[in-house]
Amino acid sequence: MLLCAVVAAGVTGLAQAKTELLVYTAVEADELAAFKKAIETDYPDLDIQWVRDSTGIITAKLLAEKANPKADVVWGLAATSLKLLADEGYFQPYAPKGVDKLDPTYVDSAKPPVWVGQRAWIASLCFNTVEAEKLKLPKPTSWQDLTQPAFKGHVIMPNPNSSGTGFLDVSAWLQMWGEDKGWKFMDGLHENIAQYTHSGSKPCKMAAAGEVPVGISFAYRGAQEKTKGAPVEVIAPSEGVGWDLEAFAITKNTKKLDAAKKLADWSVTLKANEMYNEGYAVVAMPGVAKPVPNFPPDIAKKMIKNDFQWAAKHREAILAEWSKRYDSKSEPKK
Repeated sequence: MLLCAVVAAGVTGLAQAKTELLVYTAVEADELAAFKKAIETDYPDLDIQWVRDSTGIITAKLLAEKANPKADVVWGLAATSLKLLADEGYFQPYAPKGVDKLDPTYVDSAKPPVWVGQRAWIASLCFNTVEAEKLKLPKPTSWQDLTQPAFKGHVIMPNPNSSGTGFLDVSAWLQMWGEDKGWKFMDGLHENIAQYTHSGSKPCKMAAAGEVPVGISFAYRGAQEKTKGAPVEVIAPSEGVGWDLEAFAITKNTKKLDAAKKLADWSVTLKANEMYNEGYAVVAMPGVAKPVPNFPPDIAKKMIKNDFQWAAKHREAILAEWSKRYDSKSEPKK
């Protein structure tokens, strides 16, 4: 009996040794269970607790908590958001073990880095061919095609204030064409928009379900919906596509720094990058990425030269201008 009691006490002690990490993320909800399992398999002493929402909402939550950050780690959030938060002194620098194996393009240039990239998510169109045929809509191959009168009321895109996908679209259009032409394009696009959603994946899900012919979304969600059998084409518009990095950083003053560093170390491993590649075609570790089913085959070549510093610096002004012009068509917030 005594031996049993000792063993039981030991098991209880092991269970109590787990460190709970509060991790804020914008990674797609259908991926988080697999990531949690993989992380905790390699680090059994970690207990990952996700707080998940769209990029804009997570970013706003982090800014609201700036005086007293609640998250231990921010993981899988847009690099533009992390740059904005880093400028507010939100994070503590850390060089994860093996970070030197990543493409330096995807890692903060500070030594040690404040944030580290994981994978790129890339803008695309989800085009429902069945609904388009019913409406006699042509297949769009460019962003400008979406301003044609035929598409009036048949396009949905994410609100950039709520969605990182929406922001990377707006940022890309302004970077590609300059402010005058970029806002002029968005004025024309707005005429054809049925609604702005508060989720980056929702426009593609709606297109896949036949609720709308065209959803401005991102390639991961389009590929997922097509793989599940939806009658959608995933299109990378000819002018170029916006993108952002999912990236991570450790918050300042976390009381669980050792555990946070373990998550950071895991996040740059080959195993992690192979998992990132299961749904995303561009990852931070060179030589890892294999083609992802139903991604546009030429999409990596169409990724714009993205100035993350510019996007982060002008984020608030861009969002304010966008809201002033277009927010009247946004779906109600829950």
